[in-house]
Amino acid sequence: MADEVPTAPGIQVSLIQTQPIPLAIDLYCQPGEVLAIAGPSGGGKTTVLRAIAGLHHAENGSVKCQGEIWQDSASGFYLAAHRRAVGLVFQTYALFPHFTALGNIMEALAHLPKTVRKERARELLKRVHLDGLEDRYPKALSGGQQQRVAVARALAREPKVLLLDEPFSAVDQVTRRRLYRELNELRRSLSMPILLVTHDLEEATMLADRLCILHKGVTLQSGPPLEVAAHPVSATVARLMDQQNLFTAQIISHDPLARKTLLRWRGLVLEARYQPDYAPGSRVCWMIQSSNVLLHRRNRESRGDRENPLSGTIIEYMILGDHVSMRVEVDKQLQIAITITVPVHVARRNELAYGEQVTISLLAEGIHLMPFVKLRGTKQD
Repeated sequence: MADEVPTAPGIQVSLIQTQPIPLAIDLYCQPGEVLAIAGPSGGGKTTVLRAIAGLHHAENGSVKCQGEIWQDSASGFYLAAHRRAVGLVFQTYALFPHFTALGNIMEALAHLPKTVRKERARELLKRVHLDGLEDRYPKALSGGQQQRVAVARALAREPKVLLLDEPFSAVDQVTRRRLYRELNELRRSLSMPILLVTHDLEEATMLADRLCILHKGVTLQSGPPLEVAAHPVSATVARLMDQQNLFTAQIISHDPLARKTLLRWRGLVLEARYQPDYAPGSRVCWMIQSSNVLLHRRNRESRGDRENPLSGTIIEYMILGDHVSMRVEVDKQLQIAITITVPVHVARRNELAYGEQVTISLLAEGIHLMPFVKLRGTKQD
């Protein structure tokens, strides 16, 4: 499901092909915006970037960037790669090993007079916080420094669009987070669309204004990352967004006055937010993010405790940084478990541990309905 294409300048891409990788892509990105393209490996993410850059010629397509037409299969027009103003950062950075950091950038400045190339290259290195390292060769630079040289080189072409193909995958986590901050700082000064291919959903959420979910070469959903995560259009998108609490149920009824929809799940009646598009009696998929699963404080009630309360046993307990991820088995016979995440201090205060009995509530506002499909690997309703 693609968003409506705005009239503002930016990049608009529509690609259709059957070989070598089937594609049915429809996306756009506005100037100054970061669009993350995420999905499983082999789904066509890198092919999309290559098609934009002119390194891959899709069978049928339209690529328009900042008011210029780069491909229009309907009229037979195709602009060669060397004529497209594209800044491309590869996953491996692809720096020239026999050139210094300064030399790598100067190679991308062939469109400028020789007399100004060195000074412009120095300015770009300073922009990515590498001033003072101009004379170092790639082998003497860290992974993060090489990545910044690659970004500076991409910007040297004065591109109309910046394409980043998993640019953070080759560095360690500490370096990666520093580079995230630097990209956020850099993007504020760039008046061009930025397309980021990534397999890391956390990365996409942190860096992107909008997220495009690509699966088997097809655009499934686009929108703000938090919106896509909370309201996927299908169970497939929910799974691609790594939503753990995904089930099936049956619609009982809708209450427009109370703004509630009632579901029958495992013999239980659940209250969900009002979603009248699904007819009473029909089956649906439903999900709830772990952030909408409320842990009951022991010996103390709260207002949310009355929303879809369930009791169960902690069957998985993992500390992930400053949070704890738990799976609470609420039906041992059917092996149904709900994933919940709480801050470490909350887990300690409530003396949570593997095997402990707890009570949770599924907040009605957080229960999201989707069209019914059979869910592999899970018990049905």
